[in-house]
Amino acid sequence: MSTAPLLWIYLDAPTLDRVRAGQHNFFGRLIGAVEGAGWQVNLRESSLAERLAAPGREGYALYHMEEPTYDRALTCRRAYVGAFWRIERVATRWDWPVAKAQFQPETVDATEATRFTDDWRKRLYSSGKPSSDEGFCFLPLQGRLLETRSFQAMSPVKMLEETLARTDLPVMATLHPRESYTAEEIAALDTLVARHPRLSVQKGGSDAALRGCRFVVTQNSSLAFEGYFHHKPAVLFARIDFHHIAGSVPRDGIDVAFASLKTRPEFDSYLFWFLQKRALNAGRPEFEAALLDHLRKRGWPI
Repeated sequence: MSTAPLLWIYLDAPTLDRVRAGQHNFFGRLIGAVEGAGWQVNLRESSLAERLAAPGREGYALYHMEEPTYDRALTCRRAYVGAFWRIERVATRWDWPVAKAQFQPETVDATEATRFTDDWRKRLYSSGKPSSDEGFCFLPLQGRLLETRSFQAMSPVKMLEETLARTDLPVMATLHPRESYTAEEIAALDTLVARHPRLSVQKGGSDAALRGCRFVVTQNSSLAFEGYFHHKPAVLFARIDFHHIAGSVPRDGIDVAFASLKTRPEFDSYLFWFLQKRALNAGRPEFEAALLDHLRKRGWPI
């Protein structure tokens, strides 16, 4: 019987199929690095039964976008764009070390940051039109529009109302393509549209809206983070890990958050710091060494 340390990786079915087919760069390189360090890897579909069984198994576990269930488990999640990933002890992104770290733009090489951001902007948005300012606020909605969840300052519908009260610009809200909205949620949106001619609500069109808006307001949609590549300021109504250069209602209050739109953040320096300096880049040749060092710092004996 093998005495090699064990790593159990729990994945949803589509991701598991991609990993087994050798079509997932991050997990493929992670598995290669761990096996190269003498560990044995077991892949499992993340079902309730598997999660319940996990703490009783020898070795360590890695979940994908799920809460770790015991002290020998970690979770991983893509850092929004490209080949950048994070592996952490908890699944809540606003509790990650990067969220609690202080961004200091003066510590970042501005020339290197601009080169980095320009390169990634071309990779990510090469087929799109250049960004512009068409004089409207872009408000990407997510889910549960009538609820205020624990990480939110207020409900999404209330966020819409507060935004309309704080800007004279047209507000373009978009519905999330993977959310199912209730009749009550749609009715609440229809009521707001009827009361505010400046407000429009649509399905789709988020990419064009992001390029054309003056600024982004959202709970914590990743579109606000992508907006940094287009140099679009953001106001966030919920906690998240990329809050540092945004106006944050949970962090600073609503008035200070909207007042921050008058200043211009260091977008390129921030993206370089957040991604290149604070995440694991599975597209870089040093990924395996950085990964193993990262796991050791989180208590794994590898």
